[in-house]
Amino acid sequence: MFTTQTVLTIGAEALWITLIISAPLLLAALATGLVVGIFQAATQINEMTLSFIPKLVAMFAVAVLAGPWMIATIVDFMRRLIMQIPGTVG
Repeated sequence: MFTTQTVLTIGAEALWITLIISAPLLLAALATGLVVGIFQAATQINEMTLSFIPKLVAMFAVAVLAGPWMIATIVDFMRRLIMQIPGTVG
């Protein structure tokens, strides 16, 4: 049977998995934004699209490289949740 502790444990693990999965993409956007910001400050170019396109390209590259790991992590979490259903329900 679902108890409060079970629900909190599953929720905490889901939040942790979400943080871990999103970290590579967010870090790529952060690093790219920092580099582009330094470049813009050094050259005094204040074009908003100049920071958008490199972030988009960097996030796409990270998604391609880390995609299999991200999917494997999500699938593993879902597999564990589905395997816990019989013990939790009955």
